[in-house]
Amino acid sequence: MWLIFALITTLLWGLAELFYKKGARQDEKYAHLKICVCVGAVMGIHAIFTLLTQDINYNPINLLRYLPVSLFYIVSMAFSFFGMRFIEESISDPIENTSGAMCSLLCVIFLKETLSIPAIVAIAIMVIGVLGVGFFESKRKDTVRKKVLSKKMAVIAFCMPFLYAILDAVGSFVDVFYLDDVAATPLIGVTEETIEAVANTSYELIFALFALILFVFMKIKKVEFGSIPKQKDKVLSAVFETAGQFTYVYAMSGNGAVAAPIISSVCVVSLLLSRIFLKEKLPYKQYIAIGVTIVGILMLAIIEG
Repeated sequence: MWLIFALITTLLWGLAELFYKKGARQDEKYAHLKICVCVGAVMGIHAIFTLLTQDINYNPINLLRYLPVSLFYIVSMAFSFFGMRFIEESISDPIENTSGAMCSLLCVIFLKETLSIPAIVAIAIMVIGVLGVGFFESKRKDTVRKKVLSKKMAVIAFCMPFLYAILDAVGSFVDVFYLDDVAATPLIGVTEETIEAVANTSYELIFALFALILFVFMKIKKVEFGSIPKQKDKVLSAVFETAGQFTYVYAMSGNGAVAAPIISSVCVVSLLLSRIFLKEKLPYKQYIAIGVTIVGILMLAIIEG
């Protein structure tokens, strides 16, 4: 069953990326904040469902305990959603998926862990691929953002996937201190069986509170949120994101060493879906650079697994 869950997770997160992009409309000023609200609302519903159906002995103080990690994840996603308004999904998703390599490097630098030669090669391949994406992007003259945005804004938009990768990597690195050792974790009242569920529930509840703050902010700014049918892409992205998060746990509980590289191929799924449904078309040189990046991501996932 773990293999089925791994494939389902990959598909769900690929669909989430597709609908994130569809919902992040360039002409909608607060589209990225509206996506955050939708994601937070769905995650909050899932968190409540977890608390009502699972006996995880949840202590509300864990909301504060897990806040530092959650903020890295949430802010990184907000940056990602902002970038999606202007950057092709085919470009942003592979860049964002290099966060795993960044997390590995943080563990080497600060935790004195070591990387194998194949892992170093995989990270080097990723770096070459990402640099290639950036280089060929600078040579493009046909991008919409270069035509409608100022040069400064175009640069800021292109930096968003990188900011996501950095913040997500830091969040994952800090997560090590929370989830690696039950005896040393800052979380309260957890066991080996419940620690991940408690952490995930805390993250979802914090995201829900963050979404509520954003919703109030937009109300104060007199921003019209719109009905659910009008925001269906944003809602669907939130549903697929949360559903994938749910199946991910079961996928990794079986054979994580094999499930991890399968799930890491979500950027391949995203690339295909963007080409088919969003009609994104890039110069062949950028596709080569993106392909190199994806090869590095899959290599590192297999090696780490």
